[in-house]
Amino acid sequence: MLGAIARRLAASAATLIAVIILAGLLIHIVPGDPVTAMMAQSVTATPEVMAEMRRHLGLDLPVWQQVGLYLFHVVQGDLGLTIRGNEPVLTLLIQRLPNTFMLAVSGLGVALAIGLPLGFVAALNRNGLGDSVVMLIAVLGVSIPSFWLGLVLLQVFSLDLGWLPVAGSGWRNMILPALTLGVTYSALVARMTRSTVIEILGEDYVRTARARGLREWQVLSIHVLRPALINIVTVVGLVFAYLMGGQVIIENVFSWNGIGRLAIQAMLQRDYPLIQGFIIVFASSVVLVSVVLDILYRILDPRLSRP
Repeated sequence: MLGAIARRLAASAATLIAVIILAGLLIHIVPGDPVTAMMAQSVTATPEVMAEMRRHLGLDLPVWQQVGLYLFHVVQGDLGLTIRGNEPVLTLLIQRLPNTFMLAVSGLGVALAIGLPLGFVAALNRNGLGDSVVMLIAVLGVSIPSFWLGLVLLQVFSLDLGWLPVAGSGWRNMILPALTLGVTYSALVARMTRSTVIEILGEDYVRTARARGLREWQVLSIHVLRPALINIVTVVGLVFAYLMGGQVIIENVFSWNGIGRLAIQAMLQRDYPLIQGFIIVFASSVVLVSVVLDILYRILDPRLSRP
């Protein structure tokens, strides 16, 4: 098992290096002159200032040398300085990361609390009324845009009823965005749980367990739940990884000070070092989650650890 984990870590490190190289090339991939785009709204955009900006960003060097230096600095923990404010990119991201993590965990908790029970209910009532109702809810959850749902919740619970604050970073401010994310992704969790449980209920060992006289709750908890966890853990990991870097719109709707909102501000200001840092942090979270998932797979199914 340790050998497999070591190989997985090596592959993850190679993936991160590739992402860092692509992030370093980002400033050359986008159309137009990056310095002109960044200094477009600056009143001090003289030719001398723009030349200094090119030197500061290393744009006066060959592309291969720029990417190599960027990789060298990132490996050392230096993501550069922001164009607006001249602040360390890594410091800004670390300051916002806890807010994004708390919101991701809260949204995932809501998604599991709603999606898992609905998925089991749909599977146990396959082709019945309960299954139809759950699938209808799942389709609606997938179809409704998250930003629209967030605006509706904000209008009802904050503006109309006045129960929750409109914006901020306190625990009460986290309720509506977590509920929005949870409702959106609960549909995905419910659908995956339903299909997985239906597949396992048709296995021979489940029919054998029922023939032996085991009660239904014993069959579900012992013979169905653990095999189902492998697929469910996959969905949970993917959802969490997306929430760590992909909740950009929701953070802006609710003015939640996470890395997603910071990324939008960086895009509007053409702050390329900050955008590059966001890409690296998002990719790192996805890679980290994939490694944790791989370890969980081997714990839940020991057969994967066999040579």
